[in-house]
Amino acid sequence: MWTALLLAGQRPGVDALAVAFGQTRKALVRVGGEPMLSRVARTLLDCPDVTRVVVLAQDWEGLIADPGCAWLVAAPRVTFAASGGGIATSVAAVAGGDEAPWPLLVTTADHPLLTPAMVAAFLAGAGDADIAAAVVERRVVLGAYPANRRTWLKFRGGWWSGANLFALAGPRTLPALALWARLEQDRKSGWRLIWRLGPSLLLGGGLRLLTLAGAARRFGAKLGVVARAVPLPDAEAAIDVDKPSDHALAERILAAR
Repeated sequence: MWTALLLAGQRPGVDALAVAFGQTRKALVRVGGEPMLSRVARTLLDCPDVTRVVVLAQDWEGLIADPGCAWLVAAPRVTFAASGGGIATSVAAVAGGDEAPWPLLVTTADHPLLTPAMVAAFLAGAGDADIAAAVVERRVVLGAYPANRRTWLKFRGGWWSGANLFALAGPRTLPALALWARLEQDRKSGWRLIWRLGPSLLLGGGLRLLTLAGAARRFGAKLGVVARAVPLPDAEAAIDVDKPSDHALAERILAAR
C-alpha cells in the first residue's frame, strides 16, 4: 500500500496562473468548479492502493482556509507537512518518516485530470522498480488533443511528456532525491547539469541514440537502483494545468466526462 505525497507548493514570486484566476496560490485555482488541490486529493483517496495522502506545501494553512479545501482538515486519511524551497529536499525530508512511510507515490496539485485508473496503471507498470516516472508518448497526446503544447523528451523511438506521477519504493531512492535537488540548483547551468547526469546519458538522449527505457536503465545504474519509465495510454495523464490554455482544455475535458 502507498503513501501519496501531494505537492501543493509553488515557486517563489507571483504565479501567473493564480493571478489570472484571482488566487494567490496556484493549487486553489478552480477547475470544474473545485480547487485543483481538492480535486486531486479526492482522486488519490479513491485509489485502492493509497492508504493516506500527505499534502506538502509551504503554507498549507492558507490552502485549507479556502472553503473548497476546508474538508481536508477533517479527512482522517489526510495529513499536512511543510515544504521548503526545493521539491526534492522537501520530499526527502518527510520520506520514510511516521507521516509518510514508504513506498511513496508523488504527484502534484496541478493535475486535476488525474484518475484512479491512471494511478493504478502507473503503479502496475512501476512493478518492482526502486524509482519510476510516468510518461505519455507524443502521438498519444496529439492524437487526442492536437493543439496541446507540452515539453517533449526526445529519445529513439518516440517523444515523451512527463505525467507528474512518480513512485519511490524505499530508502534506496534517497540518492536519486539528492541528485534531483542538485539538478534543481543547476537547472540554469548547462555544464553543471551535464556533469550531474553524465555526458553519455545526456548525449544519448539528445542525439536520440538511446530509447527512453535505455536511458532509465542507465540513470538507475548510475545511482545503484532500478529505475523505470512507465508509458501510460491516456493522453490526459500528460495534461497538467500551468497556463490559461491548459485550464480551458481541462474544463472542456471535465465537462465531457
